Amino acid sequence: MLAASVHANVADTSVKTAEYAVNNYHQAQIHTLANLVSFPTVNKDGIETPDNPDFIGFKQLLKMKAAQLGLDYQDEGHTVLIGLGKQAQKVTVVTHGDVQPADPKKWQKSPFHLDSTTEPGKLIARGTEDDKGPIATALYAMKAIKDQGVELNNRIELMIYLAEESDWEPLKAFMKSYEQPKYAITIDASYPVVVAEKGWSLVEPTFRGESARTGVYVSELTGGAFKSQIPEDASVIVHNASAALIEQLQAQAESLSEVKVSFAPQTQGVKVTVKGISAHSSEPEAGVNAIAHLAQLFSGVNLEANADGQAVTFINQLIGTGLYGQQFGEIAYSHEFMGPMTVAPTLLTRQGNDIVLSVNLRRPVGKQAQLLEQQINQAIDNWQQTNQVTLHNVEVELGEPMLLDNAPHAQKLLDIFKHYTNDQSASFVSIGGGTNAKLFDNAVSFGPSMPGKKYTGHSEHEYITVDQLELNLRMYTAMMIELGNM
Repeated sequence: MLAASVHANVADTSVKTAEYAVNNYHQAQIHTLANLVSFPTVNKDGIETPDNPDFIGFKQLLKMKAAQLGLDYQDEGHTVLIGLGKQAQKVTVVTHGDVQPADPKKWQKSPFHLDSTTEPGKLIARGTEDDKGPIATALYAMKAIKDQGVELNNRIELMIYLAEESDWEPLKAFMKSYEQPKYAITIDASYPVVVAEKGWSLVEPTFRGESARTGVYVSELTGGAFKSQIPEDASVIVHNASAALIEQLQAQAESLSEVKVSFAPQTQGVKVTVKGISAHSSEPEAGVNAIAHLAQLFSGVNLEANADGQAVTFINQLIGTGLYGQQFGEIAYSHEFMGPMTVAPTLLTRQGNDIVLSVNLRRPVGKQAQLLEQQINQAIDNWQQTNQVTLHNVEVELGEPMLLDNAPHAQKLLDIFKHYTNDQSASFVSIGGGTNAKLFDNAVSFGPSMPGKKYTGHSEHEYITVDQLELNLRMYTAMMIELGNM
């Protein structure tokens, strides 16, 4: 891996311009962030991103801001480019303007209103950390550089992709004609400097089966909001349960201290509801998985093999409440720098009488995709034979992990981080998430999330602090100047 230098080295011009940016544009970036988050830029099935009124309005705002700040603007459909300078070579700063869905019932105010009062010091809204806060910061970093007349050898180009959370294919197509930059940096991850990303992967079994309704069975199994979020809600109705079984489930619930469990009698059966803690699925340890804990309640209970019962048994036996896939046959493995693969059930989707379970994996380097897929399929085949169940379908998608040990600009970014945080022990890191850095020849990630702090993107309590925005403005201004002259 890259070796981290001990002494930070940041030019005086970068430091002075970053200070100018904060003194003149810190409040302006907060105001712009409020405007950006007001557009619910959630991609929807059946409507193309460029035709979606929310995205059209969002792009109109970006175009207006670019004009106000003296920056050039290009609308490429799914991608917006905002630039400073006409130099032949460029530095591309990669962000995205789409966001994940948000459940309004779980927010103190609308998730698409910048809430700066409920928790003083925090700016709460969907997209504040992922990734509209970084967009606002990048715009004003560019403005400060322009104001100060800083000469750069490379053009600075802010790339804002509009379907990062749902569909990378339009960006892959765009990248075929986009000239690779001299340096690329995504500002959609973590500090200090991310040089490795796990591969976003998915296993989706589909369960089909009818209940005889003579024994204990479950129905109306639900859980999760979207595939890249650790689910905080899950529920099921249990039928034909004796008083003794309900007492057993309640005793099991009391042992699950990380979740809240409620039992509510229904006209038919008892509804069991589990409340966990949502988090980005790239950091499953930051949340508490409601789906996994709901299934755990029924550990050892012989359920009829309808679709709901199959799903509960599958989660219990192959996943459990662990994070690293140790129960899932032989799929578990780890890399010395990137850490272990993580395995999380994130979403239950009902399709008629069928249930699709989405299991989100984040895989490091160290095991070939072909072998991992074989091990996944073997574990599922063994489960079917053991339980005398035939799954209707199993989809497996394995994304490629990224590990860079030769990015020429990574050390410069680390110098900037050390300068502004005085953390001389800071070094290069790996994350579980997957950013658009994978589509560039030589991209690393630089913020906006600080090490040791919970990443709130994809959660139902997403925020960025006022102090973090200020620090980001300093570091992104310095970053653009330093890389602009490399």
